[in-house]
Amino acid sequence: MHRRQVDAELRNCAVGLRADQAGIADLISADRFELQDLRFVEYDDRNAARIFKHLHYLRSARAGSRNYALVDPMRGLPVTLCSVSPLEWALVARQLSSQFGVPRERAWDVSRVYSFDVAPTNAISFLLAKVRNAIRQSEPQVELLTTAVDPNLGFTGSSYRAANWQRWMSIGPRPYLYLDGRYVSPRRLREDYGTANLTKVRLSTGARVEQSRTTLLDSAIFCSRIKGETESVSLDEQRRLRR
Repeated sequence: MHRRQVDAELRNCAVGLRADQAGIADLISADRFELQDLRFVEYDDRNAARIFKHLHYLRSARAGSRNYALVDPMRGLPVTLCSVSPLEWALVARQLSSQFGVPRERAWDVSRVYSFDVAPTNAISFLLAKVRNAIRQSEPQVELLTTAVDPNLGFTGSSYRAANWQRWMSIGPRPYLYLDGRYVSPRRLREDYGTANLTKVRLSTGARVEQSRTTLLDSAIFCSRIKGETESVSLDEQRRLRR
């Protein structure tokens, strides 16, 4: 890509981010607070959905989720937030059951995480520790929390490691999908258009729908026991799941 094209893409991204932030301007705090000053709350579902739909890379909220946040002590605006919901990923659920003896109905998934620019260092790991305690108290049947970390998007899992989560398995990548130049998940396509078939979406909407062609890395599945220490799993014991 030529330099002029790169500059144009960066300008478009900046314009898009400003537009996305404008859509939830009433939820964005401009003030910075120390980590110990933030309050942990179960967060409003409607406002969480607004944030995830505007700013999270998946552009959607997970239906039926329970949302938690660290909010500023002055106005109650979110600084870091996440969604937790019963595990839906059948592939991961089967492996958890067969290898670790955790039934699907006893595993919940951290499906969305987002931190604003004003979030202090270690906000995500601090939030995850609070969420673990909250789930332990409110959902005694839940044994395990899981999440997927995608290195292709620059995520490393450092916040999960800092919260004492462990990598238990990995899962092969699938191509990224783009609708008019913006990432879109298959789930979002099915929700909005009734299908994740790119040809059908293209024919029915006239939108520019594309699929990535670059070689992608596996995603890591991190886990945290609700009670007690989460055991580490050696690389030799970690299974690579195929979609």
